[in-house]
Order: sequence, then C-alpha cells, then structure tokens
Amino acid sequence: MATTEIILAGFGGQGVLFAGKILAYCGLVDNKELSWLPSYGPEMRGGTANCSVCISDEPIGSPLVINPDILIAMNQPSFDKFVNDVKPGGKVFYDSTLIDNECTRTDIEIYGIPSSQLADANELKGGSNMILLGKTIKETGVFTFDTMKKCIEKVVPPTKAQLIANNFKAIEIGMNN
Repeated sequence: MATTEIILAGFGGQGVLFAGKILAYCGLVDNKELSWLPSYGPEMRGGTANCSVCISDEPIGSPLVINPDILIAMNQPSFDKFVNDVKPGGKVFYDSTLIDNECTRTDIEIYGIPSSQLADANELKGGSNMILLGKTIKETGVFTFDTMKKCIEKVVPPTKAQLIANNFKAIEIGMNN
C-alpha cells in the first residue's frame, strides 16, 4: 500500500468521526504514516459530519482528501456529495437502509449493506458505522480484524468499555455480509 485516502461521511451522531479515528489508529498500530481530519457543522448531532483519513507508507503531504480511494457514506446527502469524487478503481461502502444508490458510475466498486437495519436487528444501537467498517476491511484488506480489535480497545474510553464487545460484533457482522 502506498497511500490510501478515505472519506467517511454522514450526519452528526452516526459515529462518523469515531469510525475515522479507529481507521487512523489502525494506521498507527500498523506503523503507517497517517492523518485524520474531521469536519462537522456547528450543530454536531443531526448536522453534517465527515472526516478524511490518509494512511501511507510515506510521509503525507496534505491531510485533505479530494478524490478518495474509499468512501464510506452513512446517509443520502453524503453519498450524493462524495460519490462522484471517488477515484476510478475506488470503492464505495454505503448504508443501503438509508441510501438509494442511483450512481451510474461503472469505474468504481459499490457495496451497499443495510448497516442501520443490521444494527437494529442485532441490538447494536449506534453500530451501523462499525458494520460498515467491517465490510470495508473485508473488501479492501486495508487492515485486519485483529488490528481493528486492538484499536477499538485503545480508543473506546474506559467509561464506555461495555461497548467494546458490541463494536467487535458489529465489525464481524459487516465482514460477513
């Protein structure tokens, strides 16, 4: 892997920034160069939220991602805003519970997974982001499940340690769908 550029996007409260932080931390654990650049509206919950993550074997010149290799979209406005910016040959992962895929591009791979529906069905409130991460690591190989588990254990604060097992379960669901 030379450099992988990722955009994660959705509404505030969907765990977009947390998922991006997990990916960035995975880069750190795997001894990669990395950047994590959050962007969100002033209203946070319910407003727009996205983040750019760069993971590289070489120093990163800019943390800003204009044309991502990977897009993870958690709502329709985010899908519509970023899908045409994905590099040819790139991959898009989206929550098909909330997004109607009307993309006509044939030069990218698109993976719709009903992550919100799966999270609800498995009593994983707020787990849609992790389900999408599971699908992403399965289809891209950008990180292993073991690396992701280590990172979740480090990034989840002690006050929310009871959520670690749910995050592992959500990633596994994404990897198996």
